[in-house]
Amino acid sequence: MAAPVYFANLRSRSAHESKSAKLARLFAAANLGAVLAPGRLTAVKLHFGEMGNDTFLSPVLVAAVVAEIKKAGAKPFLTDSNTLYAGARHNAVDHLECALRHGFGLEVTGAPILIADGLLGENQAVVEIPGKHVTQAKIAGAVARAEALLVLSHFKGHELAGFGGAIKNLAMGCATGAGKREQHSPRFGVNADTCIGCGECAAVCPTGAAAVAEGRAAIAKETCIGCGECYIHCPEKAVEIDWRTEVPIFMERMTEYALAAVAGKRGRAGYINFVLDVTPDCDCVPWSDAPIVPDIGILASTDPVALDAACLDLVDRAAALAGSQLQKNLEPGADKFTGLWGHTQGRIQLEYGQELGLGSMEYDLITL
Repeated sequence: MAAPVYFANLRSRSAHESKSAKLARLFAAANLGAVLAPGRLTAVKLHFGEMGNDTFLSPVLVAAVVAEIKKAGAKPFLTDSNTLYAGARHNAVDHLECALRHGFGLEVTGAPILIADGLLGENQAVVEIPGKHVTQAKIAGAVARAEALLVLSHFKGHELAGFGGAIKNLAMGCATGAGKREQHSPRFGVNADTCIGCGECAAVCPTGAAAVAEGRAAIAKETCIGCGECYIHCPEKAVEIDWRTEVPIFMERMTEYALAAVAGKRGRAGYINFVLDVTPDCDCVPWSDAPIVPDIGILASTDPVALDAACLDLVDRAAALAGSQLQKNLEPGADKFTGLWGHTQGRIQLEYGQELGLGSMEYDLITL
C-alpha cells in the first residue's frame, strides 16, 4: 500500500509562502500532530552539525517545527547522540557546546537540548527487535524513553551509506556508541602503493587502530571498529574496503537499528526531510562541499521508508549542478548518489526497511 508523502517546493513570493509557513502546512497535511498529545515528551531528533560544517539544518526552520509541536500541547526537546569518532560531538559537553555555537539554543529554537545518550554514552536502553544481524539494539536512553519522536533530516550523500535521510538519522543518530560500533561492520585496510604516510587516518581514528610506521599507514583489524573516519579523511583515498561483501551487511545492520529506534512508538513518530544543500557528505564531516543538485524542497510523512524513497527519486530526477563532486550520472533521471560513490548500495536501506516492516517503498507524492 502506498504511503502518503507531502511535498512543498521552495518558491516564495510572500510571507504566506516562506519556508516556515510551508513547514506549518506540511505538519498539518501529514497529520504529524497525531503523533503528539498534550504533555507528551517529544524527542526532536536532528543533527547539530560538526564544527566546520555549515549545511546542517537551519535552527530557524527547526524553530518552526518546534512551534507546531507546542501548538499540539506536547513538550519538545532537541536531541542527538554522541559520535563514535573523536570530534566536536564525542561527549555531551562538547556536543552541547557545538549545538549552541551552531545556533540551536532555546532562545532561537524554543526547545531545550538534551544529549540523548548522556555524558559519555552511558544512557542506554536495550531494545529487542527481530533482525537477522541485530536482536538487541543499544538505543540512546532519551530517545527510547521519549513518548513521541519527530525526526528532522538533512537529505544528502554519504560515503558509506550512499545517502542519508530519515532511516540513517534514526539508525546512527539514535544509537549509543556501542550501538554505532555494532552497526559499523566494515573493516578497512591501506593500499601501501597509494599511501603517502600523512597521518590523517591516525589523527581521526577513535581507537588507535590506524598508525603510521616507516612512512606508511596500517590499520589493525583487531581494534578497527569500522567507523569509516579513516576512509573519509584520507586525502589519497589509500584506505580501502571490500564493498561487495562488507557494505550490504553494514546497510542491513543500520536499517535494523532504525527499526529499533522507533520500537514501541507506532503511531507516535513523524518525519520531515529537508532536500536542501544536497552535499556529497554527511554533516558529520568538518566541511561542507558544494551541493550536487539545486535545492528541491521539504517533504513530510509518517513513513520513513516512503519519505526517503521520495527524496531519492526527486534528487535523481534533478539535473546536476556544474562544478560539484558529482562527475557522472549528471542528467535528469540518473542515479546521483551512485554517481558520487559508485561503491555504495544506498537502496538496500529502502528495500530492507520495507522487508522489516519499517515502512513502504511505495508512496503517493502530494504537492501542497
